[in-house]
Amino acid sequence: MTALAHVPTGQSTASSPPPAARSGRYRFLPYLLLLPGAAWLFLFFALPLLQLAAASLYDPTGSLATGYAMTWAFSNYPEALQAYWPQFSRSFLYAGIALVLALLMGYPLAYAIAQKAGRWKNLLLVCVVAPMFTSFLVRTLAWKTILSDNGWVVGLLRDIHLLGPDGRLLATPVAVILGLTYNFLPFLVLPLYASLERLDYRLLEAASDLYASPVQTFRKVTLPLSMPGLIAGTLLFFIPATGDYINAELLGTPNEYMIGNVIDSAFLVRLDYPQGAALSFLLMAAILAVVFVYLRKAGTDEVL
Repeated sequence: MTALAHVPTGQSTASSPPPAARSGRYRFLPYLLLLPGAAWLFLFFALPLLQLAAASLYDPTGSLATGYAMTWAFSNYPEALQAYWPQFSRSFLYAGIALVLALLMGYPLAYAIAQKAGRWKNLLLVCVVAPMFTSFLVRTLAWKTILSDNGWVVGLLRDIHLLGPDGRLLATPVAVILGLTYNFLPFLVLPLYASLERLDYRLLEAASDLYASPVQTFRKVTLPLSMPGLIAGTLLFFIPATGDYINAELLGTPNEYMIGNVIDSAFLVRLDYPQGAALSFLLMAAILAVVFVYLRKAGTDEVL
C-alpha cells in the first residue's frame, strides 16, 4: 500500500481557488458576452433613433442645400398629423382588415399543420415559408400580375357577376389588403403553429368526455392554450403591415397610399426631413399605444 504523504503544519498544497474567489472571477462574464450585441444595438438602433428624434425638431424651412437649424420645432408634430391623418387612419384600417383575414386563414392552417398533418407536417411548413425565399418586391409584383385586369381572377369574378364588365381589383383597396395579407401571413402562422404544436391532445379528449361541444372545446381549451402564439403572431403581423408602403405603391394608387408612402416621399422625394422624422415618431407612438391597449385587453399585463 502507498503511504499518504505527510504535509507539515503551516504548509499548503496547490489547490483550486475557493468557491467565493471563482464566483468573483466570473461574475462579469455574462455582461462581457452581452457587449457585442449591446454595441450593435447602440450603433445601429439607438444612435439612428436619436438622430431621427433630432431631425424631427429641425426648422422646417431648412433644406439640404442651406442646412437645417435646430430650433426645437415641436410644431412639426401637430402639423404633420393634421396634414396626413387620412393616411394614418388608412394604415391602421388596412392593417386591421388584413389581420382579420389572416386570422381566418392562418389559425385553421396552423391548427391543421400542428394537429392533423402527420408525416406531411414538415412539407406544409416549408410551403408556408417558401414564398419568403424570394424578395418582398418580387412577391408583390406577382400579385400585380394575378390581380391585373386581364388576369384569371378578374375574369372569373366577372363571369360569376361579382365584378361588372369594367370592374377591376388592381389599384383598389382590395388589392392592397390582399397584398398585406399574403406577404405577412407567415409571421402569423408560425407562432400559432409553435403554440398549437405543444397542445396536449388529451385535453381535447377530456373536454369531449365531459360533453363539451366542439365550439366549447375550442373556446375553453384550444384558444386559451394558444394565446401566447396568437398574441405574438398578431403583433408580428400588425406592426410591419401598418408601416408597409410597397403594397400600396405597387397594388394601389395615391388614393390608397398609407403613412409609409408619405414617409418614403418625405425623405426621398420632397427631402423634407423634419416632417418625415416627425411622421416616423408619430407612427411609432401610435403603434406602441395600440400594442399596449391590445396586451392589456388580452390579459397580459405581466408582459409589460
